[in-house]
Amino acid sequence: MPNTTLLYNKIPKGVPVAGETLKRVVDDSFNPETVDLNGGVLVQNKALSLDPYQRGRIRDPSISSYSPAYEVGKAFRGYAVGVVLRSDSAKFKPGQILSGSWDFSEYVVLTEEEASSAQILENKEKLPFTTLVGAVGMPGKTAYWSFYNIGQPKKGEAIFVSAAAGAVGQIVGQLAKREGLKVIGSVGSDEKVKFIKELGFDVAFNYKTESTAEILKKHPFDIFFDNVGGETLDLALENINTFGRIIACGAVSQYNVLPEERYGVKNTFLVVGKQLTYRGFIIGGKDLGNFYEEVPRWVASGEIKVREHITRGIDNGEAFVAMLKGDALGKAVISLE
Repeated sequence: MPNTTLLYNKIPKGVPVAGETLKRVVDDSFNPETVDLNGGVLVQNKALSLDPYQRGRIRDPSISSYSPAYEVGKAFRGYAVGVVLRSDSAKFKPGQILSGSWDFSEYVVLTEEEASSAQILENKEKLPFTTLVGAVGMPGKTAYWSFYNIGQPKKGEAIFVSAAAGAVGQIVGQLAKREGLKVIGSVGSDEKVKFIKELGFDVAFNYKTESTAEILKKHPFDIFFDNVGGETLDLALENINTFGRIIACGAVSQYNVLPEERYGVKNTFLVVGKQLTYRGFIIGGKDLGNFYEEVPRWVASGEIKVREHITRGIDNGEAFVAMLKGDALGKAVISLE
């Protein structure tokens, strides 16, 4: 039985190129019934999560960062959900749903170490596998933990969310509405404007056709959920209220820009003058509180709506590149069902 893998083939200069940076390879000799587990677990992947952070890991390994560079010539990796087929571990049994970070292949043998960090999901709400890597996976956890722990929202306040139609932004906006906040969202297309309005955003605009500066001047805010960095961060610093909180989640506008061409933020002195809290975070290892008691239930009931951009089967990296360019509407995910 063949096993298809998304291979990390070449370090990109600027924007990754489908079929060059990443490419699809097939192992025709793979046999899930006989492959040696060496104490590990054989998982059939069902959904693979495509996320902006992965761009930072396809780099020259000599460049240090909070997470190691992916290894050229090896499988592309990221958050995934799959079903156990075989196991050499007493902890895992066939049929269990596992989530974690591992190779983007149809079938993957998790080492003992990889398996030890995998999470067994009950999925009592019977949510789709694609949602298990999205709204109730890493992006949902990112939105939930940072909104409550860094944002410290108070009813009647306002929040500005950049990349508001993305995997994290769409969840943040809906959590904010639940807490009684005014929600402002910026997106990159009119279709995305329509989508976040359907989610209940009070102010929704296309930053490519409308002036971010003018919109934010009309609608000051207390919390900025920053997914894009760059010029948008500068404008947010100008318009955020005193004692505001900035949640630094990402800087997708700068990921494909060469270091010498990146936007230099000019308004950092306002962090002092406005007495702002400006905090970054890594979601791994955080205490998620009531996340699993609340978010899966809200998604299942429709209280939190989810939009997913699903690619069927492993491609040559086209879906990953589209996500980075902002062409995906909703959570970008590869389905292997």
